[in-house]
Amino acid sequence: MYPEVDFLYLNEQEMIKAGVKNMPKCIDTMEDVLKCLTKGDFVMGGENHNSHGCMVTFPNESPFPNMPKNVGEDRRFMAMPAYIGGPFDMAGMKWYGSNTANKEIGLPRSILMVMLNDKTTGAPVCLMSGNLLSAYRTGAIPGVGLRHLAPKGAKTGAIYGPGVMGKTSLDAFMATCPELDTLKVKGRGKKSLDSFLEYVKATYPQLTTVTVVDDIETLVRDSDVISFAATAGTDPSKYAYVKGEWIKPGALIVAPSAFDMETDFLKEKCKMVVDNIKLYEAWAEEYPYPTFGSINIIGAKFTDMCHDGIISKSDITDMGDILLGNASGRDSDDQIIVYSVGGMPVEDVAWGKVCYENAVKMGLGTKLNLWNKPDMC
Repeated sequence: MYPEVDFLYLNEQEMIKAGVKNMPKCIDTMEDVLKCLTKGDFVMGGENHNSHGCMVTFPNESPFPNMPKNVGEDRRFMAMPAYIGGPFDMAGMKWYGSNTANKEIGLPRSILMVMLNDKTTGAPVCLMSGNLLSAYRTGAIPGVGLRHLAPKGAKTGAIYGPGVMGKTSLDAFMATCPELDTLKVKGRGKKSLDSFLEYVKATYPQLTTVTVVDDIETLVRDSDVISFAATAGTDPSKYAYVKGEWIKPGALIVAPSAFDMETDFLKEKCKMVVDNIKLYEAWAEEYPYPTFGSINIIGAKFTDMCHDGIISKSDITDMGDILLGNASGRDSDDQIIVYSVGGMPVEDVAWGKVCYENAVKMGLGTKLNLWNKPDMC
C-alpha cells in the first residue's frame, strides 16, 4: 500500500484569486525564467532538452471513422513538459487540445491544463486550469522585451489580433509603457474586435485615442510599440506582412505570433532579439529547412537566414543575455528592434508555481488524493 499523496486542484476562478492575471508580477517572473534559460538551469523535452513539446496532428483523410480529421486551422493536441530551476525548482507539463471550430460552440480555441509535479518523485503537486495562466505568461514574455527595449516615452501602441493574446499584449503594453495614450488595433472579425474594445474601455481609460484600422500599413506607421498576436497557420504568404518603410525609427515589434517582413530590412536595419535562441535551434533541427512556415514565429526566419548565410548566429541577441548584462539592449533611440517570442513550457511551470504558492497561502483549491483504493500496490 502506497502512502497518501495529496495534490491541489485549482479551477479558473481560484487561479484568478491566486493572482494569475497580475501582469507586472508575471513579467517579473518571466525575467527570472529567461535568466534561468540563458544560464542553462532548465530542461525541456527532446534529446536537445529544448523542444517546445510533442504535438499530435491529424490526417486529412482516414479509413477510421472516429479518427479526427485535419479540418480548419490549429487542430492538434500538445504535451509540453519542462523543469525550471532558479527560484522555481519545479517540474510540470502543460497539456492542451486546440481546434478553431471550438468557437462555433462557445469554447476557446485551446483548452489547457497545467500539472506541477515533485521534481524527485514525480508525484502530482497541483493540477490547475491553464487558459489564463498560458495567456498571461504569453503576454509577459513580450512584456519583458517592452520593459527593456521599448523606446523612451512610447505613446502609440498597435496590436494585430484582438483576441486573448491581443488583450494580454495590451496588458503588457500598459504595465511597461506608462505614457501610452494611443492605441491602434486590427482584427479579422467584428465579435473579437467588439470584445477587445469593451476590454480597453473598461480596463484602460487612460487611453485617450483607440482606433480600429483596416490595413497593416496604417497599423504600423507612427507606432512606437507593435504586437503581432493573431493566430495563424503554416503558410507565410498569408501572414501579416510589414514593409520596412512603414516602421517608425526606434519602434519595437514584439511577436508572440506570426508576421513577416523583408529579409534585407531585417538584416540591415533591425536588431533581432529572441526569447531563447536554443528553442529556435531546436525547431531548426526538428523541422526541415525552411523552418519558417512550419514554425510561424519570426525567430524561425532568423535561423533560416543563418542557414542561408545572410546573417550569423552572433547577429541574434538572446533576451536572457540582455537581462544578465552579457549583451546590450537598445543601442540607440532610432534603433528598430524585432523581438521574437516562441513560448515555452518552462514559463507555464514557473508562473504556475507562483500561483500555486499564492493559492496555498490563501487556502484556495480542492485537495485530492492520488490513491483511491487502499489496497493498491
